[in-house]
Amino acid sequence: MKQLLLLIVISMMSVVCQNASAREKAAPPVKPNALQCAAFSPYVGKLNPDYGAHPSKELIDRLLDQLVKKTPFRCIMTYGVMNGLEYTFAAAEARHLKVIAIIWLDDDIAVNSRSITAGIEVAKAYPKTIIKLSCGSEVRTRNNYAFDGEISRCISALREAGVAQPITTIDTWWEWCNRVSPCHPTNFGAQVDWIGINVFPWWENKHSDVLPCTPANKAADFHIARIEQLRRTYPGKEVILTEFGWPNGPEGGIETNKFTQQRCGVAGKKNQALVVKSTFKKLAEKGWSGVVFEAFSENWKPNEEGDFGNFWGICQGEPPYTCLRF
Repeated sequence: MKQLLLLIVISMMSVVCQNASAREKAAPPVKPNALQCAAFSPYVGKLNPDYGAHPSKELIDRLLDQLVKKTPFRCIMTYGVMNGLEYTFAAAEARHLKVIAIIWLDDDIAVNSRSITAGIEVAKAYPKTIIKLSCGSEVRTRNNYAFDGEISRCISALREAGVAQPITTIDTWWEWCNRVSPCHPTNFGAQVDWIGINVFPWWENKHSDVLPCTPANKAADFHIARIEQLRRTYPGKEVILTEFGWPNGPEGGIETNKFTQQRCGVAGKKNQALVVKSTFKKLAEKGWSGVVFEAFSENWKPNEEGDFGNFWGICQGEPPYTCLRF
């Protein structure tokens, strides 16, 4: 009788173990925590990145304190590692913020060399704070293919220096598609660890003849579709939405598509809130990361982007730095 009971117990334990093993095999892999970040540039108020004074340590501290206090973001993306911006990493570390750091590249080769060297230094100095690196932002968008070599030089220098962070070059989704539809990979796909794409249906509504008409209530779906497109084009690579957003003013302002004459995007606070919140919700559902553009509005931007240029911040670029409520 004891032997029979023992056999029954052993049999039951075997079934339980088999079921547990089957559950382990069937369980889907746990997705990593998605990053929810804000693009951070301290060139607010009267500051201009093209000339004049650079942001002070006190200003960077003040802006980051406001971001932490008034928004849920505990991750930022930065646009440079020189001219006072290198202080951002110490300030971020003190506030337990994570950083995607862009090494700024442009048409001045000597400045690029200094920027790359400074990028290596901060990457090694803040390995727990700086979690990802980018060699440039929209270099192709600004310069066509003229400075592809500078991007590759930066990537190679970071590799040779032995930085630990994953590396990319950030550009618009269209550039990552090699400017063709359907999407084709670029020569940078094999060089980078992840893909950083900037997606702005607002500007597509003005400049694109491929996808020329996306209203605010469809922007989140537009963002997700572009990520999925790039994930198919670069299988195995993490794709991060490194810039997305919507202008909060001038209230009711509309751009006209230069090809179709359609008028699909309406600026305003409600539409900005709709685009930002719905996009982060859809990203979170998929376990994907995103960076809203931008943390603080910058007054110098209308020089390059017209009437809507200084309305992209989820926080105002002037005291008291009022922010969008999440």
